[in-house]
This record gives sequence, C-alpha cells and structure tokens, in this order.
Amino acid sequence: MKKLVYPLLAFLFIVSCTSKTIYKKPDNLIERDQMIKIWTDIYIARGARSVQTIDKKNNINYLPLVFEKYKIDSIQFSESNLYYTSKIDDYQKIFEDVKRRLDENREIYQPKTKMDSIINETIEVVK
Repeated sequence: MKKLVYPLLAFLFIVSCTSKTIYKKPDNLIERDQMIKIWTDIYIARGARSVQTIDKKNNINYLPLVFEKYKIDSIQFSESNLYYTSKIDDYQKIFEDVKRRLDENREIYQPKTKMDSIINETIEVVK
C-alpha cells in the first residue's frame, strides 16, 4: 500500500503546483511576428557581446540597440514577454520560429567552401 500512496501523493503535489494563469493582454502588446524578430536580434546581440570589435573592445551590451531598432522599451518588452509566457504553447512556437531564423542566418554567413574560409582568415589577418 505504501508503494502506491507515495507516488500518488507526489503526483497530486506536482499537479496542484502547476499554474494555468493566463495574464491579461497588455495594452501595448508586441505582436507575435515582431516578438520573433526581437528575440532573434536579442540572441544575435547576446552572441555579439563576446566578439571583439575593430577597436579591440569587447563585452559590449547591444540589447539597448535592439530595443531602439524596434522602437520599444524594456518595460513593453517585459510585459509582452510575460503575456506570451503564460501561453506556453504559443511561446514555444515563437522560439521554434526564432531558432529557424537563427539557423537560416547561420547558413547565410557560414563559409560554403574551403576557399571561402581561407579568404575570411586572410581578411582577418589583414585587419
């Protein structure tokens, strides 16, 4: 009997802790397609943070430039993001689209042949 009671109690505890809260849609909600673009740029900006610039600077925070590009502020982004996180299935689809866009960008900028990579390395040495 104990073997059945403990798993049942654990299951009831886990089920009772899940939240089905969907937040109220904010007045200034960023549309889904725009959120995909913003999140894509955020990931690129975060990745670029570790890249050294021409004038030997690194660890630059490019996130404010993303907000400036889309003419939003961090509060509007946070409120919209919170709303989308409450709709987990939609949120997951957003990030699947973001991943697809990042993968497409990676293919565009990857060297296609060995000669391309040699040219890129030569350009880096010249700089």
